[in-house]
Amino acid sequence: MRWILLLLLLAAPTAAAQQAVHGGPVRALALGADGTLASAGFDQSMILWNPVTGRARSVVRWHAGAVNALAALPDGGFASAGEDMRIALWPAQPGRDPARLLEGHQGPIVGLALSPDGGALASAAWDGTVRRWSLRTGAAEVLEGHVGNVNAVGFKPDGTLVSAGFDGTLRAWLPGAPATLLEAGFPLNALAVLPDGGIAVAGVDGMLRLLTAAGRALEAETGPRPVVALAASRDGSLLAAGSLGGSVTVWEAATLRLRARLEGPGLPVWSVLFGAGAELWTGGTDRRVRRWDAASGRPVGPLGGEATSALPEGADSHGAQIWRACSACHSLTAEGGNMAGPHLHRLFGRRMGSVGGYEYSERLARGDIVWTAETVADLFTRGPDEVTPGTKMPFQTVGNAEDLAALIRFLDVATR
Repeated sequence: MRWILLLLLLAAPTAAAQQAVHGGPVRALALGADGTLASAGFDQSMILWNPVTGRARSVVRWHAGAVNALAALPDGGFASAGEDMRIALWPAQPGRDPARLLEGHQGPIVGLALSPDGGALASAAWDGTVRRWSLRTGAAEVLEGHVGNVNAVGFKPDGTLVSAGFDGTLRAWLPGAPATLLEAGFPLNALAVLPDGGIAVAGVDGMLRLLTAAGRALEAETGPRPVVALAASRDGSLLAAGSLGGSVTVWEAATLRLRARLEGPGLPVWSVLFGAGAELWTGGTDRRVRRWDAASGRPVGPLGGEATSALPEGADSHGAQIWRACSACHSLTAEGGNMAGPHLHRLFGRRMGSVGGYEYSERLARGDIVWTAETVADLFTRGPDEVTPGTKMPFQTVGNAEDLAALIRFLDVATR
């Protein structure tokens, strides 16, 4: 499994990826009670979005490695976890550091789930364990039984904790008597719990399996490629499955009848999440967070500013296309104000870390770089991790020389 992830990370970015906001595949999604959407991925960042405007309101870069899992918390914040084996608890308005840490796993964490009563957080990790954490005390109950990586975790409405893993089993962690609910015979990558207590699982064989609340077992073939993400709609009527083949299939949960096949850019889809009604969010290797009408299969559009607004006179139109990725976090004018990143008005000739009212990372606050065409080009050539390590900016590079030159020309005009 790990070598597959490595190959995906080393793959050359497509044109679509170069216009993305995240600097790597989007691995996890979560929706807060106030409507804030959180996305996280292999670029080590968590981005909080206003889905109405499509703008990022906060970018968090704290984890030392890929962020694989997210969960919304009762207080409006989020939990994030990943490759560094730590769970970070963030308030609704996150700062540079998490409010609390939950530590103890000995392998990458790949799944999180909040209990129905909001008092516990469950985690699945590649150390072979499931952990149930008290959000009040931070204490963890370690649950052992899986053989190999545990890939997914969830809570049933009655509070029963369930998990699925590389050993092909779906397990229920009942007090004093853990039970094996399913032995698929193939590694299981994802699970989703329905509001009525039914459980859907899927894995490397491309099959979607459902254990209904009434005890029936249903299955359907999603396609030839492994399924790595599952989600149930809030009313339990729909299931969505994301695959390494790049498609998302939507199913009637009661019958596992195929309702729609959502065709994106043809790259692996790592995360799926239902919002209100049939609203579906997906994230994948194209580095985008995309919105769909799952009932009709119609794409609504990605976050991060797909359309380019009216261009300043003389602005480079090719550069404006490259700018799309930046527009989710930065405004071009002082009137636009600071967003997840500072505004870029009068960028060239400005000292790094000098915009008033914006909380910079420690590295940017040093102010030892003056932004010029050369230094901005260097930032997007080597990447912020090398030029300004510790920045909140999602990792982004522009590898094509013509694209980079066009972006510089656009910024030169649009930020005056």
